[in-house]
Amino acid sequence: MPYETVTVETDGHVATITLDRPEAMNTFSTQLATDLDEAFGDLEADDDVRAIVVDGAGDAFSAGIDLSEHADHETKADYEQWVSGMEEPFLTLTEMGTPVIAAAHGHAAANGLGLVAACDLAVLAEGTKVGATAPKVGLFCMGPAVPIMNSVTETRCLELLLTGDLIDAETALEWGLANRVVPEDDLRETAMELATSIAENSPVAVQRGKRAYYAMAGMRYEDALEYSNERFAELCATADAAEGIEAFLEGREPEWPEQ
Repeated sequence: MPYETVTVETDGHVATITLDRPEAMNTFSTQLATDLDEAFGDLEADDDVRAIVVDGAGDAFSAGIDLSEHADHETKADYEQWVSGMEEPFLTLTEMGTPVIAAAHGHAAANGLGLVAACDLAVLAEGTKVGATAPKVGLFCMGPAVPIMNSVTETRCLELLLTGDLIDAETALEWGLANRVVPEDDLRETAMELATSIAENSPVAVQRGKRAYYAMAGMRYEDALEYSNERFAELCATADAAEGIEAFLEGREPEWPEQ
């Protein structure tokens, strides 16, 4: 379906969502946040899509929230409704079974960094700068802090949040905010290679496994193990498990059943 501020393409079992406000460095307007969240939902509902890449048009991945919208609101309730819409894609990402890979270049700041951290995997182009820059304009990256704190240590997270400083791609990789750093010319290809590698696996196993991972992340150790046993048993009873194990034992490539 058409969107105003993102574009969607599919190539086999991999879809690409491109943030498409290059004139505004792909900042999160209310419309972009809505379009991105709806695109996630539409692709999640498409059984042919097994992995998603998110990138940005123009010179940047995303420079954060579109601050020109700040003056459109007055009360605390207004601002809460506004920012809740901005962060909705972060929640959707954890509820989706389809894995999502960020492919970021230029700048990924504030909500842009939050989106990188909220995605399941991330590839950064060399030269990319990332940071939780909101304190520089009298705000604080409270929403982005939620996915960021799940990616880095507490001290690293607080350094990003409190200083608002930008760090380079190599530092982001070292801190745990990215899986790969590659030349910008190789960014799309590397992200697509990761997505294709995921898409070749059992879609049932990957999607159920991703959902289980995020559910277990907030549980006590023993509760997580009990939950994992239940989900694994359910997976063992699927057609994908039967086909995958049979193919392995027969020394052939699996042919995953249609969903």
